[in-house]
Amino acid sequence: MPALADRVVIVTGSGRGLGREHARLAAREGARVVVNDIGAGPDGRGSDPGIAEAVAKEISSAGGIAVASAADVRTMRGATELLDLAVDAFGTVHGLVNNAGILRDRMFANMPEDDWDAVIEGQLKATFAPTRVLAGYWRDAAKSGREIKASVVNVPSTSGLIGAVGQTNYGAAKAGIAALTVILAQELSRYGVRVNAVTPVARTRMTENVPGVAEMVAAPADADEFDVYHPGNVSPLVAWLLSEDCPDNGAVYYAKGGEIRRFAGWSYEWTIDKGRRWTVPEIDAELRARSAQTVSAAGPHA
Repeated sequence: MPALADRVVIVTGSGRGLGREHARLAAREGARVVVNDIGAGPDGRGSDPGIAEAVAKEISSAGGIAVASAADVRTMRGATELLDLAVDAFGTVHGLVNNAGILRDRMFANMPEDDWDAVIEGQLKATFAPTRVLAGYWRDAAKSGREIKASVVNVPSTSGLIGAVGQTNYGAAKAGIAALTVILAQELSRYGVRVNAVTPVARTRMTENVPGVAEMVAAPADADEFDVYHPGNVSPLVAWLLSEDCPDNGAVYYAKGGEIRRFAGWSYEWTIDKGRRWTVPEIDAELRARSAQTVSAAGPHA
């Protein structure tokens, strides 16, 4: 049986790249899909409803079932519109992939306030709004006695979890999405909702425009060679997390090519406890010694 048979799945930002691949695979795995995309540029400007419509038609032509939405999920109004469309078309919703996002790279000291606000809104709020609307929908359904087996898949980034120069706005938003994932997994499980995340490494409009990265993620010249950075490589993990019987909740994964890793999250590296208040000189001596030990243990390339 297909992994997503009889499931209804919303994929935001699914007009191109990763989202398109997630939507197409979900449909092939039996899901009825809501393809959501406002058709904006990578920086969040502009709109073209035909982008989502084209993917929905592509899925339908291949024998799947899909409807298109150009609702702006950066707003609660748009997120509510998206939910209403899904329920009107298919009667319910079982899964949400928060793939929508934008990028405006700039060194922090040169970053205009608008670029900060736009990326926080286009990433973090574009994850918050549809998740908040659907969380309320699933909570109310659970309280009415319905058994809910729903799944949310969010999309952080190594820019936020590890760091990347020139992406403070993007990285901060993506780190926030990872934190949101972990906390919502604890909050929403009581209603039958699982929340996980996949950090993708793939060729998209965003990576193709980054100097140095574009060359690294380019498709291989040999058509028979495995295309490590093809966005479709990430989709099977997303589909598994959307499946009804997936056991994971609160996990943050990394996916690239055929490689899957699971992030361990923030943890304590070491602890010192004097048992009473420290003085500044004592802290200076202790933490300098600790830092020297860390550098020494890491080796000459730390």
